[in-house]
Amino acid sequence: MRIVSGIQPTGNLHLGNYLGAIRNWVAMQDEWTAKGATCLYFLADLHAISMPHVPADLAANTREMVAALVACGIDPQRSVLFNQAQVPAHAELQWLLCGTARMGWLGRMTQWKDKAGKNREGASVALYSYPVLQAADVLLYQATHVPVGEDQKQHLELARDIAQKFNNDFASEDAPVFTLPAPIIPPEAARIMSLRDGAAKMSKSDPSDMSRINLTDDADTIMQKVKKARTDPEPLPGEAAGLEGRAEARNLVAIYAVMAGCDVATVLAEFGGQGFGRFKPALGDLLVDRLAPIAARFRDLRADRTALDAILAQGAARARTLARPTLDATYAALGLVTG
Repeated sequence: MRIVSGIQPTGNLHLGNYLGAIRNWVAMQDEWTAKGATCLYFLADLHAISMPHVPADLAANTREMVAALVACGIDPQRSVLFNQAQVPAHAELQWLLCGTARMGWLGRMTQWKDKAGKNREGASVALYSYPVLQAADVLLYQATHVPVGEDQKQHLELARDIAQKFNNDFASEDAPVFTLPAPIIPPEAARIMSLRDGAAKMSKSDPSDMSRINLTDDADTIMQKVKKARTDPEPLPGEAAGLEGRAEARNLVAIYAVMAGCDVATVLAEFGGQGFGRFKPALGDLLVDRLAPIAARFRDLRADRTALDAILAQGAARARTLARPTLDATYAALGLVTG
């Protein structure tokens, strides 16, 4: 079994990033490696260049994401952790698969339509064809399972379509070149909202640092942000239905539930009828307890560029070894003489 998943490198990581994505990677590593599976996690820096970007920021964000993943529990010894740019086979296989992918398939990709907007003629070719690179990302390693959220189901279906057509066109039924990956539906990711506006997602782009809890925040900063988080004057209800129309209250209760590993009903059973003057310190203590060790480790790792580069280099070497047989088989199936 092989599990493959990628994430675009982004800077200024916060609680929403951790609860929405990184935590699921750690859980998959612990569950699937115990079953003998290989987990490959990559930083999708090749995907990042499909949109306008600042090169220095991309390099810095890639290292920062590695630091965050390791601080949160990804073990480079148990999982293969790397960035795409150090494994040229990703880009090679994408080109080889472009002969199989069809314009009509790519034109139907909803994320292409959303990201290109009305100026499709001005969008990059990379943005249009990046679903083929996504297919290469998983097919390259003969992935048996790929975790997908609701917004990525269509791309995994495309990867399966490309693999099936390639196998039909260039391989025999009893010796296919590519494995058709099956989806893993991870537990529903926590949707963490801004501490200043319960209707907006927690985001690094919010101009107010008080709107988010950063992975670099120390204990005092976390407590201060929680205590100043926007709320309403009413006490917490005893049941979840009482949170309707109270976006900020619902957000804080949801954060507590996720961090405590329980459901909203359990939180309200404990704190229902109490005001935020009592709930916020309890939430702050919980966040400090869970996040302070991660934040300390993250800060240490982020400052050690040599160690981060070594982690990426080690992971890339392992990934290149795993990728080579598939790439060679693809060249051979297409009749390309490589010497």
